[in-house]
Amino acid sequence: MYIYNVTINIEESVHDQWLLWMRETHIPDMLATGKFSKAKMCKVLVEEEMGGLTYSVQYTTTDKKTLESYYIEDADRLRQDITKLFAGKFVAFRTELEIVSEH
Repeated sequence: MYIYNVTINIEESVHDQWLLWMRETHIPDMLATGKFSKAKMCKVLVEEEMGGLTYSVQYTTTDKKTLESYYIEDADRLRQDITKLFAGKFVAFRTELEIVSEH
């Protein structure tokens, strides 16, 4: 199993609008690709010097091949949505994680 982790710092001025959009639109759109079995959104509890609020959104997928398919088939389209709506109001970075064990 793999986790596609997106860490996002969002400006406070658009935070509420962004959070609603994430819950009602973006995360459901990600799951609708059929490439992720679940999503977990976590608030990062560290204050950033640059301000804003930081979240980690973790999308679980079965294997690296499925994640690669997401990059090829869906990533550009879904990333454009956030850029159109919140341009200049967020910073994001993405990390791939391989689940080694769960207890």
